[in-house]
Amino acid sequence: MPADRLHLVRHGEVYNPRRVLYGRLPGFGLSVDGRRMARQAAEYVKSLERPVSALVVSPLQRTRESAEPFVELFGAEPFIDDRVIEPTNVFEGRRMKQALANPLNWRHLSRPAVPSWGEPYERIVARMVAAMDDAWNRVPAGDVVVVSHQLPIWVTHLALSHQPTRHDPRKRRCALSSVTSFERRDGAGGPRFVEVAYATPASTAGAVDVGAV
Repeated sequence: MPADRLHLVRHGEVYNPRRVLYGRLPGFGLSVDGRRMARQAAEYVKSLERPVSALVVSPLQRTRESAEPFVELFGAEPFIDDRVIEPTNVFEGRRMKQALANPLNWRHLSRPAVPSWGEPYERIVARMVAAMDDAWNRVPAGDVVVVSHQLPIWVTHLALSHQPTRHDPRKRRCALSSVTSFERRDGAGGPRFVEVAYATPASTAGAVDVGAV
């Protein structure tokens, strides 16, 4: 038998005083509040009283740090999977308001459905679902936790819900240290992931870096 439930967990708040779009840049770890948020996410999953059999983590610093409470509470060894990493973005290292005020950057906004400023949504979904499939089938039973990023989690939610992946980044339902849970159920085309819960166990009051990245 494979896993019973899979939880996509977003990392906690990042220490980002310059308010840049950090993307895959190194050196962006959690803030003090971010570590608290990550702990609250892990405690929420613990409160479900479901065994966690596997922990899959994006290789970036903020997700590895967000996985630490899961290691502590569940004793799970983190498996680093590049497929659940943050997408590429031409605006990495810049403040978005300043970047978008420069007409030379407007060409990157020409095809928002792709999107033209970074990795195509279709490719993000494909790698995320492949990682989810592998994690699901890697364990004999129990739950799987995948610590990832806002955009990959959100477009995966959209795709698995049969919604268009094009969206307004300001309207993503994927808060810091949120938990989006899936089960695998039989459908007309065979087994598929179905979202069964969304939770925001972490308080983001006072958080500075809460936006889309």
